[in-house]
Amino acid sequence: MRFHNRTDAGKQLAENLDWLKKEDLDVVVLAIPRGGVIVADAIAQSLGAMLDVVVPRKVGAPYNPELAIGAVMHDGSSYINEYVINILRVRQEYIKEEIKVQVREIERRLRLYRGNSAYDLAGKAIVIVDDGIATGATIRAAISWARKQKPKMIILAVPVAPGEVVAKLNEIVDKIVILQTPLEFSAVGEFYDCFEQVSDDEVINLLHKYRK
Repeated sequence: MRFHNRTDAGKQLAENLDWLKKEDLDVVVLAIPRGGVIVADAIAQSLGAMLDVVVPRKVGAPYNPELAIGAVMHDGSSYINEYVINILRVRQEYIKEEIKVQVREIERRLRLYRGNSAYDLAGKAIVIVDDGIATGATIRAAISWARKQKPKMIILAVPVAPGEVVAKLNEIVDKIVILQTPLEFSAVGEFYDCFEQVSDDEVINLLHKYRK
């Protein structure tokens, strides 16, 4: 299965989330920017739900920042892959400093996307959305943070993710909707015909629609 673009992926996910319309739930769709916002917009429109963003950031390995050793949220809460840091012998001092760097960037992005407004997620059904999952580090951090907000339930909705990652994530959410779990996985973009970069302006404009 391939997706034409992120909007197409979002519409397909929305079909699998249609049951939410029949439930007496206050639904909030939480997107992971930037690409996840396009996917989430299609879902939020279909459900008639509010769209918001959360910004987890990858904590990269020393000398190889593309390799995730974990991820962090704006409040400093984090998910660290102990297996990876033990293999790479990553020092705790490095992890603490890298978390500080990433938190500063998260705060900047949150101000840009949603100002200084507080989250109001208690008792709500949260649908966490991204355009795909590779290692699962950032999504784990987002789920862990979301759970602390005391929602009624957490649903993870993503077009594509490796099967072994999905199995682990399934243990920490109430429901999971994944359209494709390929055996061979190298990059999220390979499952899209069109996978262009999404700009900050696009994210801001989409979010603005839900704040009128």
